[in-house]
Amino acid sequence: MRSHAAGNAWLANTAPVPAAVHRAWVREELAAIPTGGTWIVAEAPIMASVEAMQRIGSARLGPVLAAPESDRAWWLLPLDATERLADVRRLTLPPPGWLLHCPPCETSLDGRCWLERPDGTGRLTDPALLGAAFGPAGRLPAEAFG
Repeated sequence: MRSHAAGNAWLANTAPVPAAVHRAWVREELAAIPTGGTWIVAEAPIMASVEAMQRIGSARLGPVLAAPESDRAWWLLPLDATERLADVRRLTLPPPGWLLHCPPCETSLDGRCWLERPDGTGRLTDPALLGAAFGPAGRLPAEAFG
């Protein structure tokens, strides 16, 4: 298992000004990190996200941030995910530059918490797996398992 420090460092380094992210966290505030630099996000309801996480399996998950009070979860995805997920109805894909307000990996802030924490490796969820998990049947194809 990687440390929270590695996940925090990776997440902060995806922002244009990593020091600003760390300063927000020291003040116990959410850090506003724009999408489109290193990753984009797909937004979905929390319960559907938890079910998709179970289908995909923890070994294949990238970071997933949640705001339970607003029933939202955000999946961090590779930059090329937009065209691959455009037809998945239960996912919303905000445009690049949209701000994702993130707590540090080890804690929740302002009602936001990591369902799957950044681990420092840069691993992101494969859009094909996410699309299959959210698709009409909600089942991963056999090829997904190797």
